[in-house]
Amino acid sequence: MKKFVVIIIILVIIFIGMIVYKNMTIETNNISIQEIEKIESYINKIYIEKEIVGESLPSFEEINNANERWIWEVVKKNTEDDKITYEQLQESAKSIFGEEFTKQFPKEGTEYLIYNQEENMYQSIETEVDEQGALFLLNKIEKTENGYEVEIIEYLEDYSPMLKEEPENYVIIRNLKEEEISRTNSSSEDEELDIVKRNIEKFSKKKVWIETKDNKLYVKKVEKEE
Repeated sequence: MKKFVVIIIILVIIFIGMIVYKNMTIETNNISIQEIEKIESYINKIYIEKEIVGESLPSFEEINNANERWIWEVVKKNTEDDKITYEQLQESAKSIFGEEFTKQFPKEGTEYLIYNQEENMYQSIETEVDEQGALFLLNKIEKTENGYEVEIIEYLEDYSPMLKEEPENYVIIRNLKEEEISRTNSSSEDEELDIVKRNIEKFSKKKVWIETKDNKLYVKKVEKEE
């Protein structure tokens, strides 16, 4: 029994250590690990593949002025069912972007959410993506009066060498200009994050303003940093 308890304690320490390592370079101001995880989870929700609108998270001054294709692709990404009604689309958008969101989904549908007249529903069509995954890393988090100001670092994970069955399987870490920054043959996420952290000046950054309301997060503004 004692041995079992010791094993559990060790596993808990390892788990906490992984979380701390992942976030140890984030500059924060009295922000808990739970808050960091919640912020990361929300940005993941609104972060899409770059091929769709050219950016995974486009800049905007106010959510109703954001790129419409990005908006509805975010809604599609967070829809579990392949088919959804117009009312469900609007409701889903409100749950992601908040009650201040007033955009209306186009009745004719979009390229990836097409209208099925017979069923009076919209059907989700899978988006074609390339061999580069778009990712982000939290860099700085500051509390504001109504939420958080978050700085993210954006990078690309190019796994094309693995698909081509190169003699040595490796992943290429690129910046948004698609410049190669480094390579890794490790399957560890920590290794990739470490590469980004060590070469932080070579990657693009964005500031994301997030509002908290009723214990939920909503993006308010996104700004590209020069």
